Amino acid sequence: MSISFEAFSNVHQQDPYPVYRELRDHAPVHRSDESGVFVLSRHEDVAWAFKSPELFSSKLDNRKRIQTEGFAGIVTGLRLLMKLVTRLRVSPRHAANGRMLIQEDGDVHQAMRSIVNRGFTPNRIAAWEPRVREIAGACMDDLCAQREFDFVQALAIPLPVTMIAELLGVEPARRRDFKRWSDLIVEASTNSGPDRQIDLSMIDVLGDMNAYLRPIIRERRARPTGDLVSILVEAQEAEAGLSDHEVFMFIFLLMLAGNETTTNLLGNAVDALLEHPEQLDRVATDPSLIPALIEETLRYDAPVQQLTRRVTREVKLHGVTLEPESEVQLLIGSANRDERRFPDPDRFDLSRDTKGHLGFGFGVHFCLGASLARLEAKAALEALVPRLPGLARVRPELELLPSNVLRGRSRLELKVA
Repeated sequence: MSISFEAFSNVHQQDPYPVYRELRDHAPVHRSDESGVFVLSRHEDVAWAFKSPELFSSKLDNRKRIQTEGFAGIVTGLRLLMKLVTRLRVSPRHAANGRMLIQEDGDVHQAMRSIVNRGFTPNRIAAWEPRVREIAGACMDDLCAQREFDFVQALAIPLPVTMIAELLGVEPARRRDFKRWSDLIVEASTNSGPDRQIDLSMIDVLGDMNAYLRPIIRERRARPTGDLVSILVEAQEAEAGLSDHEVFMFIFLLMLAGNETTTNLLGNAVDALLEHPEQLDRVATDPSLIPALIEETLRYDAPVQQLTRRVTREVKLHGVTLEPESEVQLLIGSANRDERRFPDPDRFDLSRDTKGHLGFGFGVHFCLGASLARLEAKAALEALVPRLPGLARVRPELELLPSNVLRGRSRLELKVA
């Protein structure tokens, strides 16, 4: 059976789950025609790849990608590098070789992750809960004063953006900038074209972020405050392990992951409840089901649908040979709907045993901000769900992010029914 599925296309974005099922049933290892990227779609295979970083590396070879794209690719790569050097005021060596947590493996990844883990200990998460609930409550006060509103703009965005900005020590006046930077980076770096060229405008966004953050990094080095930036700078001073550019890239990653995941999780959860009124009635009657709602949403409509890995040596899977240095796309959204792991997977059910879902990844790269995202989602949904049965969508169409990697609602307009 021939299946048309391109790993970096938005063709199936509105409802990718039927084609995911076709892949699982007929082509569990599928090679995309345009990009040549392999696609893994079954839960067992995706989980195995996540927990086998020695075979499926997070460290992608961008130089190889540029070489395979020929002269045009080399020219584009050089343009990117020179613009990065200019806008970020960083040496070409650091721009080309700077480490980033989600693109490292082995000891390097473990050392970098241990630094950030200091900012996400259970005690710190518990200490943040009152503030998370305060922010959610303030958003709900504004929301309740309106008969019609966009849930994404009214609650799903402000809560995580405010929280991660406060944790990074960003003043309130610049939080809108943080969200704008995040949106532009997501749009530019997760485009749907098979060449996946990074938009040069993204370098301008990074340059604006860098111009803002450099003085903060210098200030924290002189006078630490205990925020996440101070933790990164203190690790840099004590262990000489991070360059200034790598500290900046750490902050960039925390900003991006710290708001996009929760925003999309909240939008997907509310949309799923509106689509399944019997489940909405259950959780509205029994708010203790909200943690189950969060986990079922992560399974049913994962905020991150796919991640890329690089094959380090020849792998044979389902009769297909994955050559060394080839790229593999791990379909999280498909794995979470695999009937081999979750019976009747297309049913949204708060009674389901969701253990083993891959909504936050798996293995050594499991999302380090998962606890914070769950806390934010719980506080927001506990505040919203009692009112949700009295609300209805303004329009039935799904308005989704323009991304082949992230799945979330760009807008979710609601009105008093």
